Amino acid sequence: MNESILARVCVVLYEPQDPVNIAATVRAMKNMGVSDLRLIRPCEYTEYRLAGIAHATEDLIARIRHFETLDDAIADCVRVAGFTARRRAAKRTIVDAREASAELLRFTEDGPVALLFGREDHGLPNEALDRAHLIVTITTTDHSSLNLAQAALLALYELHLCAADATRTLAPPRRDAPPATASDYEHVFADTEQALEAIQFFKTRHHEHIMRSYRSLVYRAAPDIREAALLRAMAIEVLRTIDRIKRGYPA
Repeated sequence: MNESILARVCVVLYEPQDPVNIAATVRAMKNMGVSDLRLIRPCEYTEYRLAGIAHATEDLIARIRHFETLDDAIADCVRVAGFTARRRAAKRTIVDAREASAELLRFTEDGPVALLFGREDHGLPNEALDRAHLIVTITTTDHSSLNLAQAALLALYELHLCAADATRTLAPPRRDAPPATASDYEHVFADTEQALEAIQFFKTRHHEHIMRSYRSLVYRAAPDIREAALLRAMAIEVLRTIDRIKRGYPA
């Protein structure tokens, strides 16, 4: 199996202060196909507690690495994106998460890339942002402060979409049916036409145009064989009801 380019993406949390945010970041990484988490001087936590918050992520939790310095954490990274919501004095180009994702993925051909997030209370200090090759903000209202794990989830989601790596496939309907055939369509049209004639629907309308429009509508809907049978059953029941009324029976 070919390795996903997301395997070359790591998330770096600078001095995270709450195990809940670490766990929620792990969950976001699992959701979006990223598995390398690096922590710089984190708060105390246990793998058991993280697993209790972020269920079924034990594989990622076991791989978490700790570092004393940011330089050590990103030493092997060829591109680092630092996320911040605060405006800084230095005039540096700021991009949004979508732009950052495209740039980071281009660099995965050459080596690991990093998403760098700061502390919950003050974000990334300027000296940490100095290590970032690009500065990223997540577009919000004027209330720009995001929870650490929320910011990580949004950044990872944009990266996941950009990588075209939506690996989760939706299960088909439990009672999936084959598509209707040309013959099935013709039965639907014939029964519907008879029903419309019986209620005098064409009395003040152009018969041929109505049926052509109905054909177009049904073709666009592309019903399966079960749905086509339902359309036929409705038209046939109209005819049967009219016949019962004519015979003097209750509708």
